[in-house]
Amino acid sequence: MAKLYVVGIGPGGRDYMTLKAVETIKDCQVIVGYTPYIEYLEDLVEGKEIYSTGMRGEIERCKLAIQKVKEGKNTAIVSTGDAGLYGMAGPILELKEDIDVEIIPGVTAAFSAASELGSPIMHDFATISLSDLLTPWDIIEKRIEKAAEGDFVIVIYNPRSKGRKEHLKKAVDIMLKYKQKDTPVGIVRNSGRINRKIWLTTLGEIPYEEVDMLSILIIGNTNTYIKDGQMITPRGYDIK
Repeated sequence: MAKLYVVGIGPGGRDYMTLKAVETIKDCQVIVGYTPYIEYLEDLVEGKEIYSTGMRGEIERCKLAIQKVKEGKNTAIVSTGDAGLYGMAGPILELKEDIDVEIIPGVTAAFSAASELGSPIMHDFATISLSDLLTPWDIIEKRIEKAAEGDFVIVIYNPRSKGRKEHLKKAVDIMLKYKQKDTPVGIVRNSGRINRKIWLTTLGEIPYEEVDMLSILIIGNTNTYIKDGQMITPRGYDIK
């Protein structure tokens, strides 16, 4: 019986793909994904049936992948990062009937960006997407407020697009009710990919015009600090 694999391919660079993800993609006859994600896979998908769609084609891709499995073909539907975090794992499991599905985890951008910044998420943290395409903005605001009030390190996905230029500033204004302006902030654009760019700044000095949908922000808690150009959030170990 054919099987559907929901594969997290990491942030995009081959170095951050797991061995399990690579082997699964190699073994599948059909690959389904958002067009730029397919391009990240390069030689891994040569000679396979490829089905790609553009932005907002998520449900179409899921239904197509399920159909290919029903036709008897081992199929991988790919997501960047981890397929279970803002990826395709959820809708696949909601839609699937009478097929075998396996979720292949991947390195999410929160972890790859954190490693490039230092150790900013050593303690409790929250991930929040600022995209309001699927989640109402008032709910996003409430989540930002509670995470900031709880002094979580906050990882921001989908921070700023052409149609949502002010969402990040609104989110920062909420956080500034509970966090100081000098709270360390790390920004990584193209984490795990070529042309990566890193900024270390503060909550009061975020370069908004430099931030886009390829960027991820990590906002520290009250104990986060910068040492030798690296962002550190202590867990509380006695290191003296």
